[in-house]
Amino acid sequence: MPKVSNPVSSRDSYLVGLIGSGIGPSLSPALHEREADRQGLRYLYRLIDIDDLGVGPEAVGDLVRAARDLGFDGLNITHPCKQLVIEHLDGLAPQAAALGAVNTVVFEDGRAIGHNTDVTGFAASFARGLPDAPLEKVVQLGAGGAGAAVAHATLTLGAEHVTVVDPMPDRATDLATSLNRHFGPGRAAAATPDALPVLLGAADGVVHATPTGMAAHPGLPFAAELLHPALWVAEVVYRPLETELLRVARELGCATLDGGGMAVFQAVDAFRLFTGREPDASRMLADIAELAGVAGVRN
Repeated sequence: MPKVSNPVSSRDSYLVGLIGSGIGPSLSPALHEREADRQGLRYLYRLIDIDDLGVGPEAVGDLVRAARDLGFDGLNITHPCKQLVIEHLDGLAPQAAALGAVNTVVFEDGRAIGHNTDVTGFAASFARGLPDAPLEKVVQLGAGGAGAAVAHATLTLGAEHVTVVDPMPDRATDLATSLNRHFGPGRAAAATPDALPVLLGAADGVVHATPTGMAAHPGLPFAAELLHPALWVAEVVYRPLETELLRVARELGCATLDGGGMAVFQAVDAFRLFTGREPDASRMLADIAELAGVAGVRN
């Protein structure tokens, strides 16, 4: 594994980007550029949308290589490329290797090194927003790149057991197997959506880690009647901050956590990796609340 180091940089100019599908509404450019501006940096954050380019997610390797050749300092990687990108990188930081998913690529001496700031971002957001949430039984929807990160984060935070639910059984099983290997036998299990009525009825909380609820994918990830007031609900989607799932859960009396905190704290860690400088998380939390037009993200 490559050694990860972050000396304070004397540079004042950076070029970074985001590769993904349907990323036009992303707030990442504004989050990064606002904080960079406050630090006196010239910082350009470009969107590289595979939909606009007319290519599929399998083109992520070509896009990473092109960005490196064009002088980019780093990239964020989002749905649906977080796992596909790995085979095109020169190395992985330990956490990205353990997760099998990358959301940040740093170009170091001509090499592309993959990192994962989703896991630390979700952990920081959860600890801040739901500090007293019970963690005996947690149900997680989604076993993709974001799902791997938040499942690791949830178990690291002290969850006793996580059931990973995904319509693709092999994907859920693979993630549960990986979690048990990393955290110990019996800490995770796999299930399909038809098991949700029983699982949610007995759960302390549910983590939603699928694209459902995004501006481009509106709706609920499961039937509203499966929610109950004793259940806490944590969301990964941050655009919009108030997804339909969170709205219904809040109206029912559930404790909720929107995806804004994860978006900010993963950006904090990515900004640090790109620049070697320490961003101000409080300012960035205020930024995302303003940018999303919602006052519900506390800072």
